Amino acid sequence: MPQWNSYRIVAFGQPLELQRGQTPEPQGAEVLLRVAGCGVCHSDVHIWEGYFDLGGGRRTQAGAATLPLTLGHEIVGEVVAAGPDAAGAALGDRRVVYPWIGCGEPGCPECRRGEEHMCARRALGVFRDGGYSNYVLVPHPRYLVPYDGLPDALAATYACSGLTAYSALQKAGRLAPGDNLLIIGAGGVGMSGVRLAAAVTGVAPLVADIDPARRNAAIANGAIAAIDPSVEGAARDFVKTTGGVAAAIDFVGAEATVKFGSAVLRKSGKLVIVGLFGGALQMPIPFFPLRGISLAGSNVGSLAALQEVIALAQQGAVGPIPYATRPLAQAAQTLADLKEGKIVGRVVLTP
Repeated sequence: MPQWNSYRIVAFGQPLELQRGQTPEPQGAEVLLRVAGCGVCHSDVHIWEGYFDLGGGRRTQAGAATLPLTLGHEIVGEVVAAGPDAAGAALGDRRVVYPWIGCGEPGCPECRRGEEHMCARRALGVFRDGGYSNYVLVPHPRYLVPYDGLPDALAATYACSGLTAYSALQKAGRLAPGDNLLIIGAGGVGMSGVRLAAAVTGVAPLVADIDPARRNAAIANGAIAAIDPSVEGAARDFVKTTGGVAAAIDFVGAEATVKFGSAVLRKSGKLVIVGLFGGALQMPIPFFPLRGISLAGSNVGSLAALQEVIALAQQGAVGPIPYATRPLAQAAQTLADLKEGKIVGRVVLTP
């Protein structure tokens, strides 16, 4: 078996380190994939730094407590070996990996409900080695999803960017004609939301982003209009123009974006928070009953939802998000570029 090469976190916040070793041999139901591509997600930045910001100087751990760890959860690759119990995995199969793997214990309520992503104790690139590597070990063939007809790099993005956007849009629900949908943040996941919005909710979205390049990209990818939410009076002017939105999806998750999203809701509107930028929020409690608004969180999505997203893409129901490929050796630089807001759409690392 060829040598295993992996870019790993060896110390939180420090540059990734290339480590080499013996490629793992799959046991039991495990499957080994040769990685064809792995998307770089903003969640990777938090895991690399080691924490999520809770505001007020408080933090909570992001990802594995012990290092080293190979980042990367948007993985696509080819099956090159399988354990004796890995029924259904054939050599040469090209698959997207569902990375949000739960513990699988009979007593786990999330896994028992089919919500492994809400357990995710074996999530690849978070608690177990992921796809910033030339090989990745997957616990079971059930987590491998066909993507025939789609480019490798694009297919990889559906494991998080597409899946997360799809699940959040489902929480917004099917909107009525004349309803407005706002997407806040047109990064990699937000851009997937722009692409998927009409297919899932029935309406094309409006977009709010502070970056003019991302606003332009959002319009090019299906948004009907894009605004800068940092402009003074932006929320007031937006409501005056649109009457408010039936649903807003915040793919940033900062205090400023949550405030903006809640301010532009119409009566009975819903704000879905997806992003993990961090901070804390204070809102007058009477606003919720008096305006009839609701607040929901959304965290990636189920295996079934990933299968649905890929099926939509295969059917041509959604167009591709902007994406580019870079060599795996640029993993550390790509993380830094993403943290500094230099990337539009998605970058997929290719070994």
